[in-house]
Amino acid sequence: MAVTMGSGSTLAFAVAGAALVLIVLGYALHPLWRARPRLGIGLAASLALATAALYLGLGTPRALKPEQRRAPQTLAEAVTQLESELQRDPNQIEGWRLLASAYTAQGLAVKARDAYARALKLAPDNPDLLAEAAEARALATRERRFDQEAMRMLEHALQQQPMHQRARWFLGIAQRQGERPADAAKTWEPLLAVVQPGTAAGLLEQINGARKDAGLEPLSPPAPATADAAAAGPGLKVRVELAPALKARLPAGASVFVLARQDGGPPMPVAVEKHPAGSFPLEVTLDDGDSPMPTMKLSQLPKVQVLARVSASGNAIPQQGDLASAPQTVATGGADTVVVTIDRVVE
Repeated sequence: MAVTMGSGSTLAFAVAGAALVLIVLGYALHPLWRARPRLGIGLAASLALATAALYLGLGTPRALKPEQRRAPQTLAEAVTQLESELQRDPNQIEGWRLLASAYTAQGLAVKARDAYARALKLAPDNPDLLAEAAEARALATRERRFDQEAMRMLEHALQQQPMHQRARWFLGIAQRQGERPADAAKTWEPLLAVVQPGTAAGLLEQINGARKDAGLEPLSPPAPATADAAAAGPGLKVRVELAPALKARLPAGASVFVLARQDGGPPMPVAVEKHPAGSFPLEVTLDDGDSPMPTMKLSQLPKVQVLARVSASGNAIPQQGDLASAPQTVATGGADTVVVTIDRVVE
């Protein structure tokens, strides 16, 4: 069951989280942004979606539980409460990550760097955290440059997850900053096979710019994908039903979110679709094209948790009063339709 807080303050966190990604990229990638704005916008949008997805199903840190203290009304109040909770119990990885994100949104780059460092001590092999911590180190410098420690973090992230897109992209930028264009091109080239076509075109320009500076021949654009090759990986068929007892509570104009997330992993979805909650049952197919996170796809996981939620506001952030199903753990390679029933109210 999701832990909730005042919807305004939760929404403030989600909006701040998505906004800080754009702020981060605007500073850290400034030289490349000016040269290739379309690529920068595409990557920023992908990362903003990934950040917002953190709040889908996450709930609220224990410091913000209503039964523990008054729900914060502003981001500053939430930061103060979270700081107090982390002083009491510093072994909360997501608490440090959330605090670092809030510091970044407030323009406190050094505090954000240090908060990420605290989180990294608790999870030194987490590739997402390594990329975030490296990025924070760059933002905390006057020149917005990745130092040797940040590069070490990015390289370690790629050792853990070789196709971690954010770490690979940032490492290439660090290599370009260090006047190593051949290394940057080599680091970026594998991304061409996994990013969306619109992003790939801009990325190819960056790669060929680096190759030119290194005295290498440019790469040719990839051949257009066939219908089969462009398929978004294996699909997971899901049938969403609504319990009869909740039909009267179905809000007018509501939205239903159908999502899959890692089994036993973080709450961010690896695939999610949003549909009008007009009629049930609803049948959807989740696949790699539904991933809000460029670094994790449905087809990469042997099994996932599947669930559905009805939101009266149409907001991806879980809120009190939403209607939800229990998560079901299923194998991603199965051909059978997964049936989930929305039969409870989020409190």
